[in-house]
Amino acid sequence: MRRLGSILLWGAIAALGALAFALLALARGESINAAWLLIAAVCTYAVGYRFYSKFIAQRVFGHHFAAIAGPGPLVGPVLAAQFGFLPGTLWLVIGVVVGGAVQDLTILCCSLRRDGKSLGQMAKEEINATAGVTAMLAVLFIMIILLAVVGLIVVNALKASPWGLFTIACTIPIALLMGWWMRTWRPGKVGEASLAGAALLLLALLGGGYVAGHPGLAAAFTHSGPALTAMLIGYGFVASVLPVWMLLTPRDYLSTFLKISTVLILAVAILILLPPLKMPALTPFATLGDGPVLAGKLFPFAFITIACGAISGFHSLIASGTTPKMLARERDARLIGYGGMLMESFVGVMAMIAACTLDPGVYFAMNTTPAALAQASHVLGTAGFVVTPDAMQQLAQAMGEQTLIARTGGAPSLAVGMAHIFAGVTSVLGGKGLTALWYHFAIMFEALFILTTIDAGTRVGRFMLQEILGHVWPRFGRTSWYPSVIVASGAIVAGWGYFLYQGVVDPLGGINSLWPLFGIANQLLAAVALCVATTIIIKMGKARYAWVTLTPLAWLITVTMTAGWQLVFSGNATLGLLARAAAVDRGDPSAAQRIFNYRLDVFVALLFMAVVVMLLIVSIREWWLVLSNRKPAVVHETPFVESAYAD
Repeated sequence: MRRLGSILLWGAIAALGALAFALLALARGESINAAWLLIAAVCTYAVGYRFYSKFIAQRVFGHHFAAIAGPGPLVGPVLAAQFGFLPGTLWLVIGVVVGGAVQDLTILCCSLRRDGKSLGQMAKEEINATAGVTAMLAVLFIMIILLAVVGLIVVNALKASPWGLFTIACTIPIALLMGWWMRTWRPGKVGEASLAGAALLLLALLGGGYVAGHPGLAAAFTHSGPALTAMLIGYGFVASVLPVWMLLTPRDYLSTFLKISTVLILAVAILILLPPLKMPALTPFATLGDGPVLAGKLFPFAFITIACGAISGFHSLIASGTTPKMLARERDARLIGYGGMLMESFVGVMAMIAACTLDPGVYFAMNTTPAALAQASHVLGTAGFVVTPDAMQQLAQAMGEQTLIARTGGAPSLAVGMAHIFAGVTSVLGGKGLTALWYHFAIMFEALFILTTIDAGTRVGRFMLQEILGHVWPRFGRTSWYPSVIVASGAIVAGWGYFLYQGVVDPLGGINSLWPLFGIANQLLAAVALCVATTIIIKMGKARYAWVTLTPLAWLITVTMTAGWQLVFSGNATLGLLARAAAVDRGDPSAAQRIFNYRLDVFVALLFMAVVVMLLIVSIREWWLVLSNRKPAVVHETPFVESAYAD
């Protein structure tokens, strides 16, 4: 009887999810409620976690699991909304079940069984030394691009925004206060410090409104993109060399508290308001390409635009070396690993809904430059995606901003969508005129979490550079030697700072070239992780289950190599980097620098592709040697130790 009830329950969940997907995919012309998108995602997550993750855990890794938790994908889904709400949603929901959550779970299991070794160390031991060095270099280069892109998102969100800049600036002394609270004044009182920090955040948010309305203070907190870039570079360097307890740890508490609460409240608000999706399932740019937000067609660029949320190579860095050391028992890893990645995808679905409930004309006006918008005006007009300058000015005033035109990067448009949803709920409850407050709350929510990525990522990059150079000069590899700390931090900050500045001054908006470059790099890193996981599965004698990792690996290689080739060699000057360099006006005073930047991007993209192809060839050779019995299948697991914790 109990088994019958379980069958009926899961059958109903699967049927409800199938119905939701059918309504999303088959609707033609009529408005679709955002709740159906939410239902489709949640039902798929439930079925995937209940059955597919259990299959992987039992058949491949037995009782040994590992886990991960990573930052939410807030921007990729917003940018991918250019193609319509359907492609990005399908990739977020299906891709995470068979790709992202699989990568996180398998890599973390592998690392957990090897005392928390890093991805590069596992590649070196399980494949060969060449693979290990290749993986470490790939990780370092990809980290630099990642930090540049997330920095660009912050700059584009805060430029000419005194309210936003004041609020985010206040988070630094708040985090320092929390660090002193937990370290010196009230040791170990994490809950107290977190509540105090949350209260101060709300005060900073309200204070930002006062600053924006004060002529003198507003001018002091109104800065251009290059000025904000310099500030962000300086912040990244200082945050990297400060002790972890002083800034990084308390900021983590703040951002995690804000992230989880905001996403859950947003989901409840969507179910209360039931807002319609104003963006169509597919836009003309899905097939035409040359979109004003991102160049390129639906395939392959939708699948690299949404990196985190579907599958993210960056997660493999957290999965190997960090999270395994924080687990008391392997059995907890299925929930933390596979389930944690499902939560990541859920954040992406929330971002997609928030973006697609905007009027399409507003969405495109915010996420592209005026020149690109004018170039795409015919397609936008034919599709009905138009908005007047007066309407955009009224929207900016409602959000407490000077302008919302050309606020590329995805974060401002996501904030507008979230503000409309939150303001709708507060209006129902009697609260009026809170739209501007909700908009800047959303900006704070996004920027705070991104800044956490910048200071933590810079620190991780510094450790990696010290480790690599430590093989040449052992003393440099000592993370406690302060000259090494300063030099390595400066080198990492200079690396991502250069690409950030390049994006800020790029006349095409920066995000148009840097985000695809980041997407390719991130997905190629996922391919590296899946190569390592496949090798270990085969060496474990579980080759019949290698399709679990080979399937997403084959898809990623296909997508990233196609996208990389088009990004470099396309003759379209809005897409191809070489074509952009050739199209630069030689009479422009910055022509030489822009041409150099585009060619540097070409080198970086080709380097990433070459590194992964080399690692793939080495891995395939290892698989063939093991499967053909030409080489013994030796795995480097540490002995199993039974948990001393009571169940």
